[in-house]
Amino acid sequence: MENHSMPRTAAFFDLDKTVIAKSSTLTFSKSFYQGGLINRRAVLRTAYAQFVFLAGGADHDQMERMRAYLSALCRGWNVQQVKEIVAETLHDLIDPIIYDEAASLIEEHHTAGRDVVIVSTSGAEVVEPIGELLGADRVVATRMVVGDDGCFTGDVEYYAYGPTKAEAVRELAESEGYDLSRCYAYSDSATDVPMLESVGHPHAVNPDRALRREALARGWPILDFHRPVRLKQRIPAFSVPPRPALVAVAAIGAAAATAGLVWYANKRRTTVA
Repeated sequence: MENHSMPRTAAFFDLDKTVIAKSSTLTFSKSFYQGGLINRRAVLRTAYAQFVFLAGGADHDQMERMRAYLSALCRGWNVQQVKEIVAETLHDLIDPIIYDEAASLIEEHHTAGRDVVIVSTSGAEVVEPIGELLGADRVVATRMVVGDDGCFTGDVEYYAYGPTKAEAVRELAESEGYDLSRCYAYSDSATDVPMLESVGHPHAVNPDRALRREALARGWPILDFHRPVRLKQRIPAFSVPPRPALVAVAAIGAAAATAGLVWYANKRRTTVA
């Protein structure tokens, strides 16, 4: 465990292809289609976008085009309906594509006393429930403008991408008291180099070609995550109690051990007598 008299620390995780094996937003396209939010043509287009994304061919310009397309696509969507669809299908769609290696890292950072922060370009309506599923302490995600009618206007209020992610990390460090020189960060994309270089322990996970070159040049560790697994199938179980609960469990264990020693000592005295 970390010495808590020292400044706090955190581990910052990109989401798509770092913690989960696909694009979080595009994964819900079929569910949005079934909910009447998009048509069949849009489903096919998002399927193609998912393929490009997974193939590692989505450069900065393609990501910008994808952002513009998705922004236009969600214009007029009812926000509450989107949240309900995500909640209903979250476990079926996201649980099976979480990397076992990422889940283990999240456990390890929590056990070491570090906060876990998901920093994703995907929309908050998708990322926040996933962050809760993963047990993350905080989430930074793209936010769309919501009109008075409760629907997306198609405009972007906050875009968590590239240098903006690094700014969010620095702002969190200031507000939460994180020592960035002792913090960790994980990402698969070269667009996240600003975030990675803002911490003392950057890691490239399943890196694209540009990030692999950067990691090799800078001596950053390169991690290979390739085992998606349902959280409930992991051993040990993924569910990590909050830190107060961990303290309570330790206290209960200590009390039980003490009671056992007292019982054994009394039994031994009785036997001797």
